Amino acid sequence: MKNPIRLLVISSLLTASNIYASSNEDKVNIPFRYAKGQVLFDKNCSACHSSTLTGSDKGPPLLHSFYKPSHHGDSAFYRAGLKGVKAHHWNFGDMPPVAGMTETKMKSIVSYVRFYQQQKKLY
Repeated sequence: MKNPIRLLVISSLLTASNIYASSNEDKVNIPFRYAKGQVLFDKNCSACHSSTLTGSDKGPPLLHSFYKPSHHGDSAFYRAGLKGVKAHHWNFGDMPPVAGMTETKMKSIVSYVRFYQQQKKLY
């Protein structure tokens, strides 16, 4: 082995189970595996749905029971982000598709949103 310290550091990072990206604002500890989704959500969704998923004057709260998986499944989130959606529960108007959104990005975002919803005891 040419660099055993480097190997040790890399293997420690890969096997650590409690690496967290933390947001002080909402007090939900976000595990590292959801950090990409959090970054993508903050960049693409939080202007309307807020960084704490509580909504704003531009979009509904994703912590509402309407957005439980039993009411709006994951496919509804994909459809909204990729194709837009007509207003049907709220009076915010239609949601346009998110510019530059992809299925890969949506996968990270939906995983993050579902984790956050669980932490906030939505379901």
